[in-house]
Amino acid sequence: MKKIVEQGLLYDFYGELLTEHQRKIYEAAVYNDMSLTEIADENGISKQGVHDLIKRCTNTLESYEDRLHMIRRFEAIKAQAVALEKLSGDTGTNMDADLRDKLKGISGKIIEELI
Repeated sequence: MKKIVEQGLLYDFYGELLTEHQRKIYEAAVYNDMSLTEIADENGISKQGVHDLIKRCTNTLESYEDRLHMIRRFEAIKAQAVALEKLSGDTGTNMDADLRDKLKGISGKIIEELI
C-alpha cells in the first residue's frame, strides 16, 4: 500500500514531465490497477515492454524527487501547517483569541492549498 501511495505522489508532482505514452501506461498500472497483460494487449506491446516502461517511469520520477525534493518540501510544509492549526486550537496557551483565530485561518488556508 505504501508503495502505491508513493507512486501516486511521485506521479502527481512529476507526471507531467513524462511523455504522453509513458503517462498512459503508468496511469493504467498505478491508478487503474490493470495487469501487465491488459496494458500490453491494449497498447500492442509485450508484457516485458510494459514492465520495463513502468520501471523506467518509476526510476525517472524518483530521480526527479531526488534532485528537486518537491514532495519532501510539500510534506514538511504540510506538517508545519498542521502544527500551526493544532497550536491555534490549543486553548491552554496564553494566546489572544483574535490571534488564535487568525492563525487557525492561515493554517487552514495553507492546508487547503496543499491538498
